[in-house]
Amino acid sequence: MRCGFFILIVFFLVIGCSQKKSAKMKPLDPANMDLTVSPTEDFYHFANGNWLKNNPIPPEYSRWGSFEYLAEKNLKDLRTILEEAATDTTKPKGSNLRKIGDFYASGMDSAKIEAEGIQPIREELDRIEAVKSKKELQEAMAHLQSLGTNAGFYFFSAQDKKNSGMMIGWLYQGGLGLPDRDYYLNKDERSKHLREKYVAHVTNMFKLLGQSPEQAAQSAQTVMKVETRLAKASMTRLEQRNPVATYHKMPVKKLQKLAPDFDWTTYFQNVGVAHPGEINVAQPEFFKAIGKMMRQIRLKAWKTYLCWQFIHSAADYLNTAFINENFDFYGKTLQGKEELPPRWKRVLRETSRDLGEAVGQIYVERFFPPEAKQRALEMVMNLKAAFRERIKKVDWMSEKTRQKALHKLDAFNVKIGYPDKWKDYSGLEITRDSYVMNTLRAANFEFKRELAKIGKPVDRSEWGLTPQTVNAYYQPFMNEIVFPAAILQPPFFNAEADDAVNYGAMGVVIGHEMTHGFDDQGRQFDEKGNLNDWWTKEDAEKFKARAALLADEFDHFTPIDTFHINGKLTLGENIADLGGLNIAYDALQKALKEHPQPKKIDGFTPEQRFFLSYAQVWRNNIRKENLILRLKTDVHSPGEFRTNGELMNLPAFYAAFGVKEGDKMYLPPEKRVKIW
Repeated sequence: MRCGFFILIVFFLVIGCSQKKSAKMKPLDPANMDLTVSPTEDFYHFANGNWLKNNPIPPEYSRWGSFEYLAEKNLKDLRTILEEAATDTTKPKGSNLRKIGDFYASGMDSAKIEAEGIQPIREELDRIEAVKSKKELQEAMAHLQSLGTNAGFYFFSAQDKKNSGMMIGWLYQGGLGLPDRDYYLNKDERSKHLREKYVAHVTNMFKLLGQSPEQAAQSAQTVMKVETRLAKASMTRLEQRNPVATYHKMPVKKLQKLAPDFDWTTYFQNVGVAHPGEINVAQPEFFKAIGKMMRQIRLKAWKTYLCWQFIHSAADYLNTAFINENFDFYGKTLQGKEELPPRWKRVLRETSRDLGEAVGQIYVERFFPPEAKQRALEMVMNLKAAFRERIKKVDWMSEKTRQKALHKLDAFNVKIGYPDKWKDYSGLEITRDSYVMNTLRAANFEFKRELAKIGKPVDRSEWGLTPQTVNAYYQPFMNEIVFPAAILQPPFFNAEADDAVNYGAMGVVIGHEMTHGFDDQGRQFDEKGNLNDWWTKEDAEKFKARAALLADEFDHFTPIDTFHINGKLTLGENIADLGGLNIAYDALQKALKEHPQPKKIDGFTPEQRFFLSYAQVWRNNIRKENLILRLKTDVHSPGEFRTNGELMNLPAFYAAFGVKEGDKMYLPPEKRVKIW
């Protein structure tokens, strides 16, 4: 149940991290390597082989790597904050600490949750059942969206792509229960089998609501028919990667003509934005289809669909029967997980999401010393200088485009650690009475907070992630790179490690996010964050030709069975990895001149340790189900190929490990990709 819809072009690293305990780990432990594997044949398994053998996937996970391992430690640190808050009922009502404690306590009161069943949400279910007309149906859709339910489509605020200083309303496709449109449309046997499993799952959920087996089966078929129509009208993930293709700004009158069977004026009034101004309709054909579906699909079918979407969004916050049924499909079937995480982890994650910056403020006070922020800023500046030198030396770019690229790089806004201004939660009511109602109120609070931005100038001090989130991102509309506190810890940055290890890990992370400003999507935005073509035609064609080589390289990787990497879908991340490696390597060479390191540590040179550090960042064991899911939906390549696939393009890697023609890690010079 999350209303924070963030499908806009924000480039996340998708990683995890840890806290103070991981600092005791050896920065680069040779015991994790497999020296029986040649680095010139399979560098990923050379660097990580023994670790992969000795670290099976825990039952509650679908993937287990250095990220997940360290994220576990991070959860334990957060747990101390939440449990202390939950046991201290002396804090004033309305204070952040009281809200954190009450939220966490409500989720941990399993006896109360079991006893209540669906009673706390009965009013919402009755509201759906009481719908008697298409007008009331559209009111119900608006209401459910305000509670974080994926009802038909999304409406949210975001920057205007061509006027990045202003916030506007966005309409975006949605409404599906399966991970992607293709799950409804593909005709292969595995897709058919998953659809059967999905229908069985929806059937079981309706049974839990009290429907007879026959009625529940019929309801599930109705849901499948509605969602399949939505899927047919939806853009593919690859199509959505084109920022031009999802920009269609129009007044409400034009939107009304596009989808005349949906009363948009009343809809915007229902969501609390009576005068939204011009709206970006990201997928006009989808909303045209929504209009037709309003006319063509019977009211009863729509009500069944809305009931499903609501109970699906609420399931994880209800009793054990709903939680287990939800996990059986979304956890076991789709991702291969074997066990639910313990309740404290699930409730902790939800508290941290719904009261993110309230938790984050305490988190940074306890676990993020000021000197860590300063060290990270210094590293960012070093990487930025290295990138500047690389842009100056790019041999395929004209001087005209080069100067604009340098101007954009200089304009990067850098955010490290935590916001300067914290989010105000004073308008959010949290009690110990009902866990699911707390989540509904939190979703509604965030929905209203976001929509209140429409028509106002952008607040560039806001963050898209909380400080305790183990990730990093580049936001093209802001032209900013953001590194939350949680990632500025080992193994990404370790004050006790040599420069080679830090630049191979955190250095590449920083370079990765910087490169996103100049990948196949990010390059289409200027220094102010506007969608604006600042390239000469010739330079754009040269970029596309080089990017196509990288897409083709990754297209040929087949991680499992017949499932290959989609080189075009993962292109932006692959460009960012390649750029990050090049930039960080250059920055390391500069650092080594200023601060010479031992010629060898544990038998490896600084250059070798740089690449080994990069490889250990991406090590993971992953379940088959989750790998297949990611190959279909994730814009990131699997860790093994983020390692081997990228390093095959770097001459510095060849020099460090003596890669020569005939080795599996060898690519002929004409096939090696060099963009930044």
